[in-house]
Amino acid sequence: MAQDLPVAIVTGAARGIGLASATEMAKRGFRVALSDLDSAELEDATSALAALGVATMSAPGDVSDHAAVHRLAAAVIARWGRIDVLVNNAGVSAPKPILEISEAEWDRTMAINLKGCFNWCKAVAPGMVERRRGRIINISSVSATTGGAPSAVSKFAYCASKAGILGLTRGLAKELAPYVSVNAVCPGSIETRLTQALITAHRDAITATIPLARIGTPEDIAVVVAFLATVEPNFITGEVVDVDGGQWIN
Repeated sequence: MAQDLPVAIVTGAARGIGLASATEMAKRGFRVALSDLDSAELEDATSALAALGVATMSAPGDVSDHAAVHRLAAAVIARWGRIDVLVNNAGVSAPKPILEISEAEWDRTMAINLKGCFNWCKAVAPGMVERRRGRIINISSVSATTGGAPSAVSKFAYCASKAGILGLTRGLAKELAPYVSVNAVCPGSIETRLTQALITAHRDAITATIPLARIGTPEDIAVVVAFLATVEPNFITGEVVDVDGGQWIN
């Protein structure tokens, strides 16, 4: 029955990795709540997913707004009774180097990329702990450990925010165990609307650095997200999974 289907919330779900992850979760039998700041694109994404016969709901809002996030989580629970999986994907780039970036731009990057992740974890963790079951998947970046490449669309502030997500992931994996698993996924060179211009301009050079010899797609990330959300039995928590085609093999 529909009310027995698991529930996932995906942030930054109007496009790119977020939409691909929401779609993949729906294919795995989840009811999916899609959240994004861009309400118009979010409605289009939610409608497109609903047209596939999937139970969906739109949850527009700003991940950096603590109170708003709690209201959105409450709305999902009011409709479907629970949240089984949280995918923290919402994020912004920060393309300016330290000699150019303003304090406001730094603060915005941290508020959305890192605080937004905290806000949603804070909102869903109590219910997951109470039910003794839950999965949290945080989208970080290979830039968290490598630093931004000279040609990257995002510089040091983005790297710092994504590194913070790795610390948050590992810390919460210990705090929320044994019933809630918390893992992170680090995309490498993935072609999205944000990165398309850069990748188009340097496609051959970038591809030459990737052992699997192609640029990644949002779907490459989505299948890993879905794996972490559904694998049974689950003995994975506090892990960081690089999905980069081998570009940053240590």
